[in-house]
Amino acid sequence: MTPVEKPATRREWLGLAVLMLPTVLLALDMTVLHLAAPHLSADLQPTSAELLWILDIYGFMIAGFLVTMGTLGDRIGRRKLLLAGATAFGAASALAAFASTAEMLIASRAVLGIAGATLMPSTLSLLRNMFQVEQERTLAITVWMTGFIVGSAIGPLVGGALLEYFWWGSVFLLGVPVMLLLLICGPVLLPEFRDDEAGRQDWTSALLSVAMVLAVIYGLKDMARNGITVLPLLAIALGLIIGMAFTRRQRRLAEPMLDMTLFANRMFSTSVGAMMLTILALSGAWLMVFQYLQGVLDLSPLQSGLVMLPPAVVQTVASLLIPRLVGRISRQKLVSLGLLMAAFGLVLLLPVEDPSDIPILIAGMTIMGIGVMPMMILGTDMVVSAAPPRKAGAASATSETATELGMALGIAVIGSIGAAVYRTHMRVSMPADLPDTLSLAAMDTLGGALGAAAQLPGETGQALMSAAKTAFNLALHTNAAIGAVILAGTAALVAILLRNSAPPADDEGHRERAAESTAPQHGAIPGAVTAPEAHG
Repeated sequence: MTPVEKPATRREWLGLAVLMLPTVLLALDMTVLHLAAPHLSADLQPTSAELLWILDIYGFMIAGFLVTMGTLGDRIGRRKLLLAGATAFGAASALAAFASTAEMLIASRAVLGIAGATLMPSTLSLLRNMFQVEQERTLAITVWMTGFIVGSAIGPLVGGALLEYFWWGSVFLLGVPVMLLLLICGPVLLPEFRDDEAGRQDWTSALLSVAMVLAVIYGLKDMARNGITVLPLLAIALGLIIGMAFTRRQRRLAEPMLDMTLFANRMFSTSVGAMMLTILALSGAWLMVFQYLQGVLDLSPLQSGLVMLPPAVVQTVASLLIPRLVGRISRQKLVSLGLLMAAFGLVLLLPVEDPSDIPILIAGMTIMGIGVMPMMILGTDMVVSAAPPRKAGAASATSETATELGMALGIAVIGSIGAAVYRTHMRVSMPADLPDTLSLAAMDTLGGALGAAAQLPGETGQALMSAAKTAFNLALHTNAAIGAVILAGTAALVAILLRNSAPPADDEGHRERAAESTAPQHGAIPGAVTAPEAHG
């Protein structure tokens, strides 16, 4: 028999607000560090290699430890892992804020990444267990996903305000009160869930998992920054070899760390693949937009944040309509149409060339943002719904790892194509007879070109600046066009592979065994709130 699905009570909806805290914080943390980089560089004086590690180590650790932490949560308890990660994240945030050396900041950021890897799969897998009714779960994941939008939108504004009045470490202290609130409210509002059928954690598999993802991510990022060389290719090859060893081990074990049979489910594997392709398509152009606003259109960081605020607000409002649309349009059609809409949003970036085109850029980013939300919300929902509840942690971690890999691939592949377009144009259009140091800097990045132009006299500096802005325009347009093609292809993939698909019902063998030793039982708080009531 299939277990009876219990509607969520008031406690679950209040718990959802608690689970939004990590999503807002992680989105904030990804944004504010790049704003603080010039300030911490002036204070700590890191070498160029140290600065790169300060910026990258956080993402490396999150990507590397996601699968391990997701499966660990299935075994020891998802709330327990979430609260342990929140404690570590808060402590590491304080250490990073008061770091006195570059090495200390790198170490703190590494701990932040490992702690961050506990937060996302824990929150998403808890949602899978707290909201058993499909319509309620879709609404809950929608609300949870808006945390990313809100965090990304207010990141430049909050970071800019803090850096205006306080030292660079203040951006890290944002994590302390947020994690403290999670630690206070979590034990009261969040139930505990774990898979009582899972065996002991296989640390050999965990080590292989971490090494596999770290090697691939490192290789892709190094290739994006320094081009195709032997070192990143060896790193990627090593990661793939370790990945094959990891997969072979999971198939042999009676109690694998990651159940590879999850990928036999078409809904699960298609959703994971489509989410990775979506992030890959967006990352090439989306990560260039803030550079474009500041370097080409000459806006300040605060002005750039304000320009990107309307798309974020509209995207947030539109995302809340998705649960209502699911009842009228199939998930597969809604996701496919949304991806086509996002592709059109990227196409709108193609004519953008000067400040007078900012309204077109805002329209394009708004349409793109609205279009990807069905994929991000319903894709996430389909991933966790396709897996048995007791495997929710592993499924959530797989989803998050796919997005991290998509981001890294987008930066490495599409970003490298954009960089090649930029350099090719600069090679033929920048002023001749520039000093070698300035010429190399201008050929490397837009920031290097603008810095070089500031050191050159009148017309020569203006000519270099004009060439750099035109080259970056071409790079942005190229990346946007590639992203639009990938999104359109992904829309077709989803339409074909998820046609007539439906989430599988949980059987007796997959029935959840909830361990709620300290948390109140479901329904303990009166006044059950259903999804339609919560949505107005």
